[in-house]
Amino acid sequence: MGAFVLVAEDDAKQAELVRRYLTREDHAVLVVADGRAAIDQVRSRRPDLLILDVMMPELDGLDVLRVLRRDYDVPILVVTARSAAEDKLAGFDLGADDYLTKPYDPRELMARVRSLLRRAQAAGGAVGSAGSVVLPLRVGPLTLDQVRHEVRLDGTRIECTPAEFRLLETLMSSPGRVFSRRQLLDQAHEPDSFVTERTADAHVKNLRRKIEADPRNPVFLQTVYGVGYRMTDVTDASAADSADAYDA
Repeated sequence: MGAFVLVAEDDAKQAELVRRYLTREDHAVLVVADGRAAIDQVRSRRPDLLILDVMMPELDGLDVLRVLRRDYDVPILVVTARSAAEDKLAGFDLGADDYLTKPYDPRELMARVRSLLRRAQAAGGAVGSAGSVVLPLRVGPLTLDQVRHEVRLDGTRIECTPAEFRLLETLMSSPGRVFSRRQLLDQAHEPDSFVTERTADAHVKNLRRKIEADPRNPVFLQTVYGVGYRMTDVTDASAADSADAYDA
């Protein structure tokens, strides 16, 4: 059995085309024609994936993204006629997992759907080889559970998009190591996705809003200018603080 996919598209012909292609791959499909209905259905039905048009009545797709990302980590594929880089970056900045510009080949849409569902499934069901236990990643009070697909800060759950989760997982797997933007994007997105280095910056900015007490002065996600980002090795930082206190 396939996934449950919610399609938010006000163009009836386009919505029917998408529905047909999805059902061919055994997905259950629900189509809504405005932004408010999309939000209501995500809250009540919890779809496995949302295909979200930007230009819709009631609330446009970017407003829907803004609302949903407060509480839900459902994978979201944004579809729009807006092709400017700034429009795409705005979508990623608000938490989109992928972006497709109209007009598009339905086969490309389905390839992106499969990619997002595959990544979401892998992140939600990670297991070690031969049934070994996969321990959560920990950096100070920040934990990332690969099996439950959860991020917690001091025990409080932090909602992350699939792309944000994978990017954070990469950084937390090697505290202190510097990753280039390209390396982070290769982990967070499929190779054929529309992503630029500024997309990595958008993901990091969103994560800082969620896990940093002061996003402008981050403790966890550090910028290494001209290179990329690293997760602070809190253990080393704590040890250094303790040494300073001892010397004092």
